[in-house]
Amino acid sequence: MGELANVAQLTGIDAVRLIGMIVRAASTARMHKKNCRQFAQHLKLIGNLLEQLKISELKKYPETREPLEQLEDALRRSYILVNSCQDRSYLYLLAMGWNIVYQFRKAQNEIDRYLRLVPLITLVDNARVRERLEVIEMDQREYTLDDDDQKAQTVIFKPEPDKDDTAVLKKTLSCSYPNCSFTEALKKENEKLKLELQRSQANLDMNQCEVIQRLLDVTEVAAYSVPEKCSPEKKNKKEEYSYSNASSDKEHSSDEKYHTKIDKHLPSRYSVAQKDLVSTGGSYQEEDWHTDLLACCSEPSLCMKTFFYPCGTFSKIASVARNRPISSGEACNDLMAYSLILSCCCYTCCIRRKLRKMLNITGGFIDDFLSHLMCCCCALVQEWREVEIRGISGTEKTKTSPPPSQYMES
Repeated sequence: MGELANVAQLTGIDAVRLIGMIVRAASTARMHKKNCRQFAQHLKLIGNLLEQLKISELKKYPETREPLEQLEDALRRSYILVNSCQDRSYLYLLAMGWNIVYQFRKAQNEIDRYLRLVPLITLVDNARVRERLEVIEMDQREYTLDDDDQKAQTVIFKPEPDKDDTAVLKKTLSCSYPNCSFTEALKKENEKLKLELQRSQANLDMNQCEVIQRLLDVTEVAAYSVPEKCSPEKKNKKEEYSYSNASSDKEHSSDEKYHTKIDKHLPSRYSVAQKDLVSTGGSYQEEDWHTDLLACCSEPSLCMKTFFYPCGTFSKIASVARNRPISSGEACNDLMAYSLILSCCCYTCCIRRKLRKMLNITGGFIDDFLSHLMCCCCALVQEWREVEIRGISGTEKTKTSPPPSQYMES
């Protein structure tokens, strides 16, 4: 609800102004600084192009108004993403590192997709515009998690952190809160994490709640490990009063119980949080398809192309699923061979299953088979649109992928 409210507050701001706001927010980011800068640089290219266009005039025409409005909605969500790297809890952003990296990739692909929907070349027959469109398409940014952030992320998920780990945490928080002491930084992080916990509870996201609760435990343990400096007043009081050996032993035993209580809860909470971070490449959890099976009509050109020439679309999907280039002729030969034994749907649904597992999409073998049995063309359109949305372009481009899993060694 908070993000929806923030999006509503940005209503009425055009695309050029939104890009300027994103660039300014990226310059003050405390986390994912490199990703924010790269994202802002990519949007500057788009902003320079949009400045040459009369957006108010383009909104008068139905063929350009809707894509521009969708582009502005995507830019509003992108502003909230970049702004969260400044306002939200540092430890929360650190724990959700690969998830946020995926959001940057998704945001860039979404913005570029909406930009291509606008028939700019037919409306503005300008050589400079065409050149800048080519530059935008060639400007493929790579988003990943910095090495220092990965080290800090490993520290906060250790079941039993030592003094060196506390020093690493102190160093990272000091960089994030340069004008605050370590104790004050922990206090601010604790407050922000409680707000994140309230959001997750409101969304009934129990997996996020467990992760955030683990981070709250980290702040509590770190705060407890900081030695308290005695003030002069306390020192005088200690000199005035003498305590018996029995009371000292009692206080000592209570401290041991407190330590035991913290150590007892941390591993159990972590074991749940550890499972939440395990997904495809360790970056995010399983998701559904971004487009519906019967939504192929929203891409009429791709739908018609797939209907009359399915081998072309299928070869591109198979190249991604098998992680090797497959020509249209090879795909056509395979389809014809399996058609002879009446198992063409079985072959195509196996490719769909490989693609679904590769992208970590929920579903089963029966769902894959029925999708291709009911409408093979719709299934192929859905699969290729999913590949385009995820920004995967086959085996030629090398991408930095997250680690295979994120867990602690006991």
